[in-house]
Amino acid sequence: MASSMVTSAQPERPPRPNTAFRRLRGKRSPAEFAAAVRRAAREIGERVSCDARYVGRVEAGEIRCPNYAYERVFLHMFPGRTLTDLGFAPRSSVRGRQTRATGESRGAVEPYETYDTRDMRDTQDTQGTQDTQGMQDLYETHDDNNEESDVLRRAFMTSGATVAAASLGPLGLALEAAAAGRPARRSGAGEAGALEEAVRRIRLLDDRHGADGLYRRAAAPLRTAYALLDAGASRQATADRLYSGAGELAISVGWLAHDSGRFDDARSHYAEALATARMNGDPGLEAHAFCNMAFLARDAGRPREAVRAAQAAQRAARPLGSARLMSLLALREAGGWAGLADRVGCEQALVRAQTFYERGPSAADPEWMSFYGEAELEGLEAQCWSTLGDWPRAARHARRAAELQDPHFTRNLALYSAELADDLARGGRPDEAAGAGMRVLDLLGEVQSSRIHTMLATTARVLLPHRRASGVCTFLDRHRALPRPA
Repeated sequence: MASSMVTSAQPERPPRPNTAFRRLRGKRSPAEFAAAVRRAAREIGERVSCDARYVGRVEAGEIRCPNYAYERVFLHMFPGRTLTDLGFAPRSSVRGRQTRATGESRGAVEPYETYDTRDMRDTQDTQGTQDTQGMQDLYETHDDNNEESDVLRRAFMTSGATVAAASLGPLGLALEAAAAGRPARRSGAGEAGALEEAVRRIRLLDDRHGADGLYRRAAAPLRTAYALLDAGASRQATADRLYSGAGELAISVGWLAHDSGRFDDARSHYAEALATARMNGDPGLEAHAFCNMAFLARDAGRPREAVRAAQAAQRAARPLGSARLMSLLALREAGGWAGLADRVGCEQALVRAQTFYERGPSAADPEWMSFYGEAELEGLEAQCWSTLGDWPRAARHARRAAELQDPHFTRNLALYSAELADDLARGGRPDEAAGAGMRVLDLLGEVQSSRIHTMLATTARVLLPHRRASGVCTFLDRHRALPRPA
């Protein structure tokens, strides 16, 4: 990429931490504060999808000014204060955008805008409740750049490279030029930021709704990301961000394929991310790609490959200094050993995972690991014991995972409850299994995940001989009435 670099006359300004906002959070964790923001939004009829990642970005100064929906929520939470009191920059100063005076021509510089979900409900076509809900969540802007938010909104409203190229703003221009074989304008910080935000939004939507219905929508931004790499960047720092963003987006899209049962597609996307990491010398991205490849190999019935991929991920991650990352990777290895029926290897890896986890979080933890907490650790350990056939032990960990899970992460709550239902059913406790299965069914109105549907179907088959047990018949009847996933 060195040949495509030029020196910028205006270097990117590093963000200034928002210490005022951090003080307002007080002793609450980012996740607890995000939950308070969502509650405050509901009180005034707003819909914002605030999570710990968003709070962290505000406090780091990456979001210099919130969109209008967040502004209303924050001012409701802290009456009597202004945006400036909350540590934000004046709206007119954000990225040089100036408020347009009354009567000024439409050709003038636009003020900072937002895409409010209430407006989107009037303009988007609907493809079922889940897809509509997910896309509305995606349109909520979490950035101080209206142009970048516009890119993301349009990217996920369209499908196919041609339509995407016509409606993706600066990203679309790059894609259109690449498709026509013309040299595209070199990418800048705006495109890199839009790409990074696309990854964040996909992860948030998956946390809430699962992968089904989202996978196909994510294909166009991924094609655009790699077109940007082909076009080159104006600065080396921007090029590095583009490579990292494209690789993370490939992993996110791969996970959507993985979770919706498209294993061959997932394998291809993960391999693409791994190649991107190695081309750019990015050990963090390489560790992430191998991590997901280990998970996929385990689910696809290739446990030895899962062990080797997890071990490769640990070699890449070791210099990064993140104990939590090493903990997760040890769990991936444990899953492989369980698939090989190697109880000793599995237990050793589980001990390492727990030891690393107890060292606590650090600044070196990757952003994508925000899902990894005690609930996920318990859930992954439950899967290991389940694979080894130790149903009572698996059920204990699965129950603990479901109890610990933040209800905001609906997909994981459904996943852990489905794991619990299956472990209880196989462990000879059909009435309790039916109760856990009913809780999963209650969540399927919000979650679309082929993985969870498959687990629940397996549990239903195990419970068939016990249909006379308390609650089992009701569960089986309700499960039978479910619409089959596409």
